[in-house]
Amino acid sequence: MQAHEVMKNVLKKTSAKQIAADMNLSLSLIYKWAEPPEEESGSGASSPLDRVGQLIRSSGDTRIAQWICEQADGFYIRNPHNLPTFDTLRVTNDIVQEFADMLATIAHASADNAISKDEARVIRRRWEELKSVTEGFVTAAESGNFGASGPAAGE
Repeated sequence: MQAHEVMKNVLKKTSAKQIAADMNLSLSLIYKWAEPPEEESGSGASSPLDRVGQLIRSSGDTRIAQWICEQADGFYIRNPHNLPTFDTLRVTNDIVQEFADMLATIAHASADNAISKDEARVIRRRWEELKSVTEGFVTAAESGNFGASGPAAGE
C-alpha cells in the first residue's frame, strides 16, 4: 500500500481538521497527503510517511522503523527474505527451542525475585529472536516453502 492510500484510509476514521490542528499545518496539506503524488498525475504532496520511507531506505537503519513502531506501542520485526525450502520438523523444533531459551532467560533473571534493567534487555533480545524465528516459519508456511525431508521424502 502506498503512503497516500494509507493517509486516505486514516482520514476516513480521523478528523483531518484535528490532525491539521495537532500538527500546526494547513488542512489542505493534510488532504494533499491522501492524494497520489504528482508523478502519478495526482496533486498530492510528499507526506511524512513518504519521507520516513525514504529515510529508512537511504540510511538502511531499521531503528527508525523500530522507533515508529514504539510510537504505536508495538515492535518492529523484519520480514524474512529469500526463504529456502524448510524442513517443517526442524523449523518447528527451532521455534520450540527458542521459546525454551526465552523461558530459561526469564527464569534465570527472576530467580532473585527481581529483574534488573540489564536482565530486561536480555529478555527483550531473546523475545525478539523468538518472534523473528516464528515470523520466518509463518512466512515460509504462507509462501509454500515447506517441503518434506528425511527418508520418506526421497521414497
